[in-house]
Amino acid sequence: MTGQIESRLAELGITLPTPSTPAANYIPFVTAGDLVFVSGQISQDETGRISGKLGAELDTAAGAAAARTCAIQLLTQVRAACGGNLDRLVKVVKLTGFVNSTPDFTEQPQVINGCSDFLVEVLGDAGRHARSAVSAGSLPMGVAVEIEGIFQIA
Repeated sequence: MTGQIESRLAELGITLPTPSTPAANYIPFVTAGDLVFVSGQISQDETGRISGKLGAELDTAAGAAAARTCAIQLLTQVRAACGGNLDRLVKVVKLTGFVNSTPDFTEQPQVINGCSDFLVEVLGDAGRHARSAVSAGSLPMGVAVEIEGIFQIA
């Protein structure tokens, strides 16, 4: 039976992908008590990585769309941490978003809104969170956005 959160994702036309595996010596998430710390998830969709630099190749709207894909990846990892039962997710606690951007680009918060807005759309008030949105001179493999998160689970 599909849970409430997965049903909401289905209403939005979203199917969570298979969790990605680490590209180096780390694990995708760590559970400590009722908190899940999810490693940085890069902007990618079913067609591959979403790369580029905000303020050069990409505009803010494209960056927000890339951040939305990070939200989907984050939920995928949380589902794995919850043994496949995403309804164990209680709250999004904190996100840290990194935006691959030029030195003069100042709309990092609007880019990371793509992730934040999606989580609230899916989870309602449980998706509201503390957050940081920072610029990065570059990100792994040239991706546009990387976001890590802390989630409370039951």
